[in-house]
Amino acid sequence: MWLIWGLVVLVAVLVLGAALFSLGGRLAGLQRAAVRLQRRQQEAAKLQEKALTLQRTVADVQQQAEQLQRRAESIKAGRG
Repeated sequence: MWLIWGLVVLVAVLVLGAALFSLGGRLAGLQRAAVRLQRRQQEAAKLQEKALTLQRTVADVQQQAEQLQRRAESIKAGRG
């Protein structure tokens, strides 16, 4: 009788060990994925900052072009 219980306990321990081993591998994979995700989020934040800077630069250049256009028009009107 003790032999049967011993085998049952041994099988249960082996199944539990296999499950923990499998879970450990999955957790390691999830941890690597979390690190990659965090890195991508940081990259996205940097790109967003650069995009905002570029947008401001485009707005400034557009404003300067409009000013130059108005100056050119006033110079032409003065000659005409």
